[in-house]
Amino acid sequence: MMHAQAGDWLEVEQSVLGKEPERGLIEEVRSSDGSPPYVVRWEDADHTALVYPGPDAIIRTAAEVEALNSARAEQVSHLQEELARRQHADG
Repeated sequence: MMHAQAGDWLEVEQSVLGKEPERGLIEEVRSSDGSPPYVVRWEDADHTALVYPGPDAIIRTAAEVEALNSARAEQVSHLQEELARRQHADG
């Protein structure tokens, strides 16, 4: 069973291959044991909804999301550096 607390993030996988998961901040947990439903503020749409997550959803702590974001930013930075080196070498 899924358990969360306010401040965690809910990620729901998309049905389109390669599309980033929908992500929302859990603002309120309605049960005392951390089980659904959750009041979620969706990141991309900036709206709040009462959510009963399905099997395609995962809970991440704020620290996990921050670590993932840092890792992604580092990957992008490395890719940009590699592209710049290639452009410079091709002159």
